Amino acid sequence: MIKIDFDALNPLELRIHSSLSEHSKTVDTIRIAEAANLCDCSVSKISKFAKKLGFSNYKQYLDFLYGKKLPETNHSSELTRLQHFIEGFDSTKVSEIAELINASDKLVLLGYGPSYLCAQYFEYKLKVCTNKVTIAVPDELSAFSMTDEKTLLLIFTVTGTFKSFEEIYQNTKEKGGDVAIIVEEYNPSIVKQFDKIFCLTNDTQPSDLRPYEKTRTLFFIFMEEVIRELMRQRTTKTLP
Repeated sequence: MIKIDFDALNPLELRIHSSLSEHSKTVDTIRIAEAANLCDCSVSKISKFAKKLGFSNYKQYLDFLYGKKLPETNHSSELTRLQHFIEGFDSTKVSEIAELINASDKLVLLGYGPSYLCAQYFEYKLKVCTNKVTIAVPDELSAFSMTDEKTLLLIFTVTGTFKSFEEIYQNTKEKGGDVAIIVEEYNPSIVKQFDKIFCLTNDTQPSDLRPYEKTRTLFFIFMEEVIRELMRQRTTKTLP
């Protein structure tokens, strides 16, 4: 799984990303030694920066910078896709989502089409295990009216290509709320637009499937683990 979090970067690391992003517009590739020279830092600092941002190595960050699909991405069968997801499951991402939920007073879950039906199920489970105000919404207009400075907006999307989330993202941020996007498939274009992205797998579903035809299996596996973690934390707090 990949989680891209620009909020985790310090000012120096943000400048590194800004410099490399601008330089990538003028050259076909940037070797790590060149990146270090450009940013006036060590090669190890560039490597650590890429990993801190959420990538396994500098090459993967470079693929993201140039809008390329990750090399390991492939059109797999559903069972193979699930197997890869489980084998690469990162429990720290579960803890990070749980932490975001705990830090908010209200949860707004946004999903379009089948993703909204998933959000409705998570609404019920999260209400039970957190006692927080939790609302699933099927569109941006509903989300606009529900979000405020105490809100965590969780957006569920398989590919991030069905509809842009830019407007609701900016609106929620301007109100002082927080936003996290949970994406089933790695999509470099959506990763570049937002600061808290949880990509559940590098594998894609068949390209001939439309967004509403694709499965949401990974949403359920991942969010059930988040809910389990929230319940574990609640039980721990009530122990004498």
